[in-house]
Amino acid sequence: MSLDEKKQKKQQKAVLIFSIFIAGVCSIIYELLISTTASYFQGDSIKQFSITIGIYMAAMGLGSFLSRLIKTSLLQRFIQAEIVLALIGGSAVPFMYLFFIYMDSWGFQFMMILLILVIGILIGLEIPLITRIMKEYYPLKINLSNVLSVDYFGALAATLLFPFLLLPFVGVFRSSLIFGLINLSIGFINLWYFAPVVKIKRKSVYWISLFGVLAYFCLMLFFADKLMGGWNSKIFRNPIIYNEQTQYQNLTLTKGGDIISLYIDRVIQWSSTDEHRYHESLVHIPMAQSDTIKSVLVLGGGEGLALREVLKYPQVQNVDIVDLDKGVFELAIKNPFLLEINQSSLLDPRVHRIPEDAFKFLKTSQKTYDLIISDLPDPLNESLSRLYSKSFFNMCYYHLNPDGLFVTQATSPFDTPNAFWCIEQTLEASLFGQATPYHTLVPSFGDWGFIMASQNQALTLVASPQFPIDSKFLTQELYPHLFYFPKDQKKRKVQVNTLDNPKLLNYFLKDWKRWNYSSTNI
Repeated sequence: MSLDEKKQKKQQKAVLIFSIFIAGVCSIIYELLISTTASYFQGDSIKQFSITIGIYMAAMGLGSFLSRLIKTSLLQRFIQAEIVLALIGGSAVPFMYLFFIYMDSWGFQFMMILLILVIGILIGLEIPLITRIMKEYYPLKINLSNVLSVDYFGALAATLLFPFLLLPFVGVFRSSLIFGLINLSIGFINLWYFAPVVKIKRKSVYWISLFGVLAYFCLMLFFADKLMGGWNSKIFRNPIIYNEQTQYQNLTLTKGGDIISLYIDRVIQWSSTDEHRYHESLVHIPMAQSDTIKSVLVLGGGEGLALREVLKYPQVQNVDIVDLDKGVFELAIKNPFLLEINQSSLLDPRVHRIPEDAFKFLKTSQKTYDLIISDLPDPLNESLSRLYSKSFFNMCYYHLNPDGLFVTQATSPFDTPNAFWCIEQTLEASLFGQATPYHTLVPSFGDWGFIMASQNQALTLVASPQFPIDSKFLTQELYPHLFYFPKDQKKRKVQVNTLDNPKLLNYFLKDWKRWNYSSTNI
């Protein structure tokens, strides 16, 4: 073999190894993008990831089995598969955004599964084809070890890129398009390098296909903002004035007239037209039970609205506010609309901002408080469900001073009654031993529930509470009615929510699906 032939063979090996690595990266990225997007839209991340992984692996097995039907022109078939895979895999998230707008939950899930099947089959073709192509360069034992090891290293790169770079800084929509382009590079480099050697027929068709898909992705990326703007206009009622993908979630502010609304992962958190009803009920009911509350811990609520209500009490000397996402803190102290609504509460010298997971904070902190306010998101997934578990409530108990109080938002006792009473019974099964539920009407959300507990277990409600004079909603006359539940909202017997068995998540999702189904069939 001549020197030039050796050099050419070495380059060919490098091209094929590069192809394996990129294929490994893209295959995992597509899997993570589909799972994450499905979790955003459907909730229950464990179910969505399980469905995606299971069907994905089965489809890859099917693709590997089907590869045996390809007898000749292996490189051409490999390039064809990469062009189609790049187009479909790179469009996976845009497709899912489209499904979400025009389909119900079942339709979305069906189309997602179909998408996974197609992508999985195409990925399943890759490794067998490229292994057979590379048999010309290595003995079988070395060939298999090279292919699999490089593919696995590609998978490792993908799992590190996705949570630390792509999700926080690029977002799922653009990441999908970018990796479609990266996947397409396999087709380009193999066609460019091997076409003269293998003498691929109809090369012009391949080049036209590659450049056509390249142009598609470039246009999609160029118009990504407009595409997302159009999509958002169908999801959000009012124009978007702020949108950011943080390390953990998507933050969106909308403005319709004088009404500002905050959405996290496209789920509404509050509307300025009636948020005072929620935050006054969350804060002032427990604050009214004692006039000695000086230290307060707020879990969640990084936008500063519950904090705004806490700071209305002059006896409060110190407030720690813990929110997982520092992006929420930054939005709350920099956005002029939020600064006006939260009355610059996060800039108060009594406030200490802590960007940390609430569960982790309670586990590591040694501080105790007179009042703990849990203003955390609804239990849409396993990660959030643990923040309403027996273990979590026990940790809150240990962080209270003697006779200290705890209060948590507890979803809707009307729309999600099983979830509401599950939180109540979980509190009663914890060290608190006793729970006091109450609720109020928040027009943007409907009937909303809260549950209060005391460190000394027995909580006797004050008869004549004193509320801040600038309260917009709460009055002494209204106060006793908040603790009354009509006959159709009476306490239900449900199971306790634990870390090991997150019953709350099942109750919450089942309640919402039942309600959504009923509302679409009225």
